[in-house]
Amino acid sequence: MIFNENKAALLRQRYPEGTRICLDHMEDLCPVESGTCGTVQFVDDTGTMHCKFDNGRTLGVIPYVDQFHKIHQEQAPTNEQLEENALNDEITETEDIEESEEMEMSM
Repeated sequence: MIFNENKAALLRQRYPEGTRICLDHMEDLCPVESGTCGTVQFVDDTGTMHCKFDNGRTLGVIPYVDQFHKIHQEQAPTNEQLEENALNDEITETEDIEESEEMEMSM
């Protein structure tokens, strides 16, 4: 399918940089395996979504040729989100310890 500028712009809006996708099937001589997740880096003028996949590969996904679906961020936290959550847990634990120490000192 040939994309005009408007269709490429619509894809850029629907799949902005950082959007997470999961491949269902890829038509390619050396495809990324089905079920592999990746992150959209950009959509070019032909409508190809250039992605970096979790297995380390980078390859263009062609809408209406390759089959994929968008992953909602709640379903698949990124490594950065996991690290941030762990850091927040550590901060909360530290604050709890400090509060209990202050309470003991005041008694």
